[in-house]
Amino acid sequence: MQTSTLLKPNCYVNDAGFDWLYPERIQQLSRRHWTPLSIAKAAARFLANEPGKKILDIGSGVGKFCLVGARFYPGTNFYGIEQREELYQHALEAKAATQIRNVSFIHGNFTQEDFSAYDGFYFYNSFFENLVDQDQIDNNVEYSTSLYNYYSRFLFKKLESSASGTRLVTYHSLEDEVPPCYQMVDASTDLMLKMWIRR
Repeated sequence: MQTSTLLKPNCYVNDAGFDWLYPERIQQLSRRHWTPLSIAKAAARFLANEPGKKILDIGSGVGKFCLVGARFYPGTNFYGIEQREELYQHALEAKAATQIRNVSFIHGNFTQEDFSAYDGFYFYNSFFENLVDQDQIDNNVEYSTSLYNYYSRFLFKKLESSASGTRLVTYHSLEDEVPPCYQMVDASTDLMLKMWIRR
């Protein structure tokens, strides 16, 4: 395994250490918007069940889940798609700082991505910002209930058309995007983190 913490030797020890990869404003958003280290490790362990898998993080923000997953599962390729240019750039900078190779970031809307290219998906409810009046990351994207519904229906259809055996992890999801063809096979004790397999 390559040394991927060359510049930040403590960044995988705890969330505070990892947050030092980012500017202060991004650090302040961490608790609410970025995946906790323990959750990222658990989700990646489930998704990276075999070497060579390709995993997509839908709404990857500053890339935390992908960078953590790629660090601990070097045989798996992690991809993150993020529509905000600023967050995408922060993800690229964190990738450079950690020197992780098996991770890629895509700047774009997930609706433009080819889901058939991936074996599994991670979803930390990136649509939820459309349902609340506060605590959004920024004001650079549109927010609305109708957009939440559109994104949820779109993801539902994409997941429904995925191959049997496709793995999905949801975190803090309302499950509007999870088709009934996905069977929940594991969950955290508080039921915030759920693991699914498409039948």
